[in-house]
Amino acid sequence: MVRAIVGANWGDEGKGKITDMLAKESDIIIRYQGGSNAGHTIINEYGKFALHLLPSGVFYNHTTSVIGNGVALNIPFLVKEVKSLEEKGVPTPKILVSDRAQILMPYHMAFDTYEEERLGGKSFGSTKSGIAPFYSDKYAKIGIQVSELFDGEALREKVKGICEYKNILLEHLYHKPQLDENQVFEELMEYRDMVAPYVTDVSAYLFRALKEGKNILLEGQLGALKDTDHGIYPMVTSSSTLAGYGTVGAGIPPYEIKEIIAVVKAYSSAVGGGEFVSEIFGDEADELRRRGGDGGEYGATTGRPRRMGWFDAVASRYGCRIQGATSVALTVLDVLGYLDELPVCVGYEIEGVVAKDFPVTTKLAKAKPVYEMLPGWKQEIRGIRNYEELPENCRKYIEFIERQLEVPVTMVSNGPGREDIIYKH
Repeated sequence: MVRAIVGANWGDEGKGKITDMLAKESDIIIRYQGGSNAGHTIINEYGKFALHLLPSGVFYNHTTSVIGNGVALNIPFLVKEVKSLEEKGVPTPKILVSDRAQILMPYHMAFDTYEEERLGGKSFGSTKSGIAPFYSDKYAKIGIQVSELFDGEALREKVKGICEYKNILLEHLYHKPQLDENQVFEELMEYRDMVAPYVTDVSAYLFRALKEGKNILLEGQLGALKDTDHGIYPMVTSSSTLAGYGTVGAGIPPYEIKEIIAVVKAYSSAVGGGEFVSEIFGDEADELRRRGGDGGEYGATTGRPRRMGWFDAVASRYGCRIQGATSVALTVLDVLGYLDELPVCVGYEIEGVVAKDFPVTTKLAKAKPVYEMLPGWKQEIRGIRNYEELPENCRKYIEFIERQLEVPVTMVSNGPGREDIIYKH
């Protein structure tokens, strides 16, 4: 059976913890899109980790972690991430890398930085991890597949063409030093040696695993509102963040996905630019940011302070719909215990009309939040394991959100640890 764990919002929903938890019942965990540009924070018996490329199920001995063909593969970063786990006493994970995955190169990161510099005030707030240039090259058919590392002669010819193209941009658009094709080729040969032990035909491996009845978990990066097609374009990532893309980015049939767990935050947060209707500012935002997450709301990759907001039912309902959510895991609920009242954004007022459906970006820019106020519960809820033991107003908040989302909330996270979870049936 295949399950997908995906974000319903802007990313940072706490997917890492949910994947880590559900990995216990899984045989294979797959990252199917994105790269090292976003992180998943995990807290377990080994310590606290920010994973970027590896799936969040690497902490179990029985699991195989797969980097699918849809991933932007930064090979030195992958090797470094594996080493950092081993240094903290985590048993060496079993890792497979798709021979069809494409390689994120240092020049992708350089071009990302140069383009953000060139755009100045109109930049996209990129993490400068090379993601947009990587996917641009992939779809312009000048990317390099892992499989190409093992045919040196053809690769050398390809690198020559890539460098000719890139050097025109470096010289005339960015006024930066040019690429040396020999150096790029040598780099790729080093990458070949690093990645060789992991490379396999992932789709064939998964085909056999499905026949054997293995449990497979797809782990998405970021959230629905950062999807290239369905997100707040152009302030989006450069790959699809949807569960539907999981079948493409891993190489499995679409009908194999039986469950889609959308992870939804009990309030809103976002990193980077883009429209954010329920955003709050000043002391109110600082207080929520300070209390939020584990040790505060700061990006797992960049350390940037996240933008904060109240729960947005319009955006979250849309996120669940576009993900095809069969159930919802509601996270960081424990953070809200300090509030007397909880504002929930239930509609967007756009030019005098209240919309309940999430609009396109041009209309989103004109939207003002319509709030409904719910009473707070004013107490600590960490340590509670049974849904019925939660304060009444806390349960009312969860059930209000559930009605707004039109998808059942089956899990409630009330702390950062693997065991801080309440199952709601």
